[in-house]
Amino acid sequence: MTPEASSPGVRIIGIEGIPEVRPGDDLAALILGAAERQGLALEDGDVLVVTQKIVSKAEGRIVDLATVEPGPFARQIAQQWEKDPRVVEVVLRETARIVRMDRGVMICETKHGFICANAGVDSSNVERLGTVSLLPEDPDRSADWLRGRIEEGLGVSVAVIITDTFGRPWREGHVNFAIGVAGMLPLLDYAGQNDPAGYELRVTQMAVADELAAAAELAQGKLDRLPAALVRGYAYPKGCGSARDLLRDPERDLFR
Repeated sequence: MTPEASSPGVRIIGIEGIPEVRPGDDLAALILGAAERQGLALEDGDVLVVTQKIVSKAEGRIVDLATVEPGPFARQIAQQWEKDPRVVEVVLRETARIVRMDRGVMICETKHGFICANAGVDSSNVERLGTVSLLPEDPDRSADWLRGRIEEGLGVSVAVIITDTFGRPWREGHVNFAIGVAGMLPLLDYAGQNDPAGYELRVTQMAVADELAAAAELAQGKLDRLPAALVRGYAYPKGCGSARDLLRDPERDLFR
């Protein structure tokens, strides 16, 4: 059955009390423990939305800048734009392709295929100064692991979305996007259905995983230390999806 475009009664609940995450921590146990202390029981059909930062911390995707030796290109960029050459070097290591570089901003295509500033390398909300976080090696795999642990521990079927914050061309402000997906299809395809006037939709696809990621940020906030949230009441399209399904094929991308 195709879900409706909007589900009445959708709720977004921030999960409180998740402790500081460190490399090697059992992230599923930390999230489920915090939810239990909050009196929040996960239910069939919930969507767990988790920020990339705590996934990266648990997976040890943290780099101590004291261990980084920048190369000549990183030093050149850093000198031109007054940046830390060690950070630039880490960005270059995480980059498959530099899309645009100007005015001190590096827009990069990551090895995952995401196009974002600084290849997802981030110095905010890390445990200590002098370190940066990287995106998870395989965010879909991370999401699937979390989903499996929840189903194993609680016996409920949920979807999991891992998010990161990206800017958007032609619009100010940042939005949380899905970079890892498990237990759902990230796109809802309306092609072949008729609108109320009888017009047959041909190409309409809604990026529902991105919509859920952005909506969850409203309950998480950037400074509120709520890195996980539940979305309840949305009839998401079930299936074995991947965040890579959200990446546009270069042959159909008019802006490359």
